[in-house]
Amino acid sequence: MRLIKKLYGWVLRWADTPYAAPALFLLAFSESSFFPVPPDVLLITLALSIPKKSFRYAFICTAGSVIGGILGYYIGQYGYEVIGKPIVEFYHGQQIMAGIKTKYDLYGFWGILIAAITPIPYKIFTIASGVFDLNFIGFVSASVIGRAFRFFIVAGLIWKFGPSIKNFIDKYFNLLTFVFFGLLILGFIILKYVL
Repeated sequence: MRLIKKLYGWVLRWADTPYAAPALFLLAFSESSFFPVPPDVLLITLALSIPKKSFRYAFICTAGSVIGGILGYYIGQYGYEVIGKPIVEFYHGQQIMAGIKTKYDLYGFWGILIAAITPIPYKIFTIASGVFDLNFIGFVSASVIGRAFRFFIVAGLIWKFGPSIKNFIDKYFNLLTFVFFGLLILGFIILKYVL
């Protein structure tokens, strides 16, 4: 927990540098196609540092995430064996690829939309979308709606409640970290057992 708290403080200082927005974009971009750390932590930290820029940060996070999702789609479509398969194996997603295909056949757009909003590892869905040749326009539309919904909700809460939310996060940081990682693990469980 001490390491996470130090990382939180280090990330918080990024808000005062010219690299805060590019760092957020790169984290959101990479998380949507291959990187394991979700951008929410950096988004929350930056938005808390400057609440009036919350929506700007949410936009940057959404743009990075959707563009990274497009990269994930193309990894699945053109580079699955070389790049996509190792990523899926890293997340132990090999057995769920057939389940994802079934869900796509049944739900298509809605499956991607749900994945874009929830803590389910979005990168598995972006890669699978390319592997199974899901309609690209539907994929991008669902990604934009889902990712924007997720990140703008966070930004809106911080914009509205700013300092009081910051105090709450500072006071309950360890608990919130456990809850966040619990949701992340729940996403993996849903992927493994539901899909």
